[in-house]
Amino acid sequence: MTEPVSAPFLYVVVCAAGIADGVGTLLDGARAAGWDVGVIATPTALGGFFDVAAVEERTGRPVRSAWRTPATPRPFPPPDAIVVAPATFNTVNKWAAGIADTLAVATLCEAYGAGVPVVAVPCVNEQLALHPAYQDSVRRLRGMGVRFAEGGFRWEAATELLAQVGADARGEPVRGTGR
Repeated sequence: MTEPVSAPFLYVVVCAAGIADGVGTLLDGARAAGWDVGVIATPTALGGFFDVAAVEERTGRPVRSAWRTPATPRPFPPPDAIVVAPATFNTVNKWAAGIADTLAVATLCEAYGAGVPVVAVPCVNEQLALHPAYQDSVRRLRGMGVRFAEGGFRWEAATELLAQVGADARGEPVRGTGR
């Protein structure tokens, strides 16, 4: 069984992109904003795209990538929100299609049914972003309530969108949006 947490709990899903080695920026920003954090990596991302030991030290939790057995305690509490960053072409398309073949994508697929807010920070090159399947996937995920960062990849975009999620949940206006 997982220990009780006082802070809201954030899952960070890390996909295999060269930029993944900067995930510490997101972790630090989320923790500074009051989130407790657990990281779930795609199997490919776990294979050398970021420093797993450094992330585990930073979060105080194991990085997850594989399903646990029924007898194994849950290492994370249920999420209050999820960030997927960097969100790759492959993950976005599998997620939108409901292809839950990894713990990372299954977690994203389950979030919709659980009502967990999700923020995606894409890291997709211009050519792949123009692919009709990717465009359809982004539309579908937006229709499911996923918030996508715009304007190129920035780790800080995740914490900015998380602030919006929190303000929306509290019914507060979000600075700079005119709402």
